[in-house]
Amino acid sequence: MDYFNIPARELGEGARIPLRVLGDSGEVFYELALEMVNAIRESNAAGRRTVFICPVGPVGQYPVFVRLVNREGLSLKNCWFFNMDEYLNDDGTYIDQDSPLSFRGFMAKNVYGKIDPALLMPPEQRLFPDPADPGKVDRLIDQLGGVDVAFGGIGINGHLAFNEARDDMTPDQFAAQGTRVLTMSPETRTANAIGDRGGAIDAMPSKAVTIGIRQILSAKKVRLGVFRPWHRAVVRQAAYGPVTAHFPASLLQNHPDAVIFVNNVAAEQAF
Repeated sequence: MDYFNIPARELGEGARIPLRVLGDSGEVFYELALEMVNAIRESNAAGRRTVFICPVGPVGQYPVFVRLVNREGLSLKNCWFFNMDEYLNDDGTYIDQDSPLSFRGFMAKNVYGKIDPALLMPPEQRLFPDPADPGKVDRLIDQLGGVDVAFGGIGINGHLAFNEARDDMTPDQFAAQGTRVLTMSPETRTANAIGDRGGAIDAMPSKAVTIGIRQILSAKKVRLGVFRPWHRAVVRQAAYGPVTAHFPASLLQNHPDAVIFVNNVAAEQAF
């Protein structure tokens, strides 16, 4: 695990996932927003649809994205946004959209609710995985011809969306998983409780519905952002560690066009 000791000045050298080391978090979010806008602009000019997988975490790119869309009058009419995941109640139903934890509520209020309605795509093109029919988004993505760009971050145990680490699967078995309902790992609940619940792990949902790792890995491009102190180890393990289901982000080492944007905090040596 010598990769944990890679100093900031050498981060990216020899990495098996391209790393773009930037300044503060604002630069990471700006690059993610630009990737979104540029892809939509290019598709619109060519008369093609744009299909994204979108996270709610990181979220700092959305204010920039919204501002650029509104300022440029960039039409989203031919865009399809598939959000990665959503928390569930113990009975497997969505948590209330009014909950401060709800990703559906966040997107409705902070993204779709802030874009000029004349530019916004119709509601049926703003999708979340459905716990009652998890395979629905997988089928629709296939019908649309696949995902242009999957955006996101990396979890404490390397998860992408809520595709939690597994020690009982080979990388190929893990990579084949589609959209599904699952129980989140203790590590994920703890990390999310620190940010969202003041450390109250028991106040965090234990279940979620997540878009499949197969859908993420099948995207033409993958663009991730890391910016927290604990991302120092995470980004190094993803880009330099072994490819394994134990650390899902490492599977991106086999992706033809994946990039991780790293801020100056996450670039620092892990230990």
